[in-house]
Amino acid sequence: MSAPVVVLVGPMGVGKTTVGELLAQRLGTTCRDTDADIVEAEGRPIADIFVEDGEEHFRALEAAAVRAALAEHGGVLALGGGSILDEDTRKLLSGLPVVFLDMDVAEAVKRVGLDTARPLLAVNPRRQWRELMEARRPLYTEVARAVVGTEGRTPEDVADAVLDALELKNA
Repeated sequence: MSAPVVVLVGPMGVGKTTVGELLAQRLGTTCRDTDADIVEAEGRPIADIFVEDGEEHFRALEAAAVRAALAEHGGVLALGGGSILDEDTRKLLSGLPVVFLDMDVAEAVKRVGLDTARPLLAVNPRRQWRELMEARRPLYTEVARAVVGTEGRTPEDVADAVLDALELKNA
């Protein structure tokens, strides 16, 4: 199997899966979401995995899911927001067509509401989101071939920007 045609990274709620599905349609391929892979394999929501087994266990599941998806999937791949925390994952992403979908906290509030079942945002969600992004932004940027801002854009506009950034417009 060939490497993914596009890999999307970015914070929770930025629209990786939605944009990924649009990209897959436009590129005539399929979209795979590693968070969905974990939920399917575990038979329970990610929030439950965090609460019942802890973040460390979830991160191990996540790293394994990303490794499998990178090895098996040649379409569009949407990675979980924290997947880039794993050094081995960042190495695996090297040289791949990775796009960091970026948004600021105001956009995150609009999209996620910061009051949903997001285990890392349980207490003071705005501050937690900012702290997560301060820690993760350099890692997202490290693995990305391109950065696409999502503020004020529809998923279709973001998909267009991703295609432009990777020069896949005529694909």
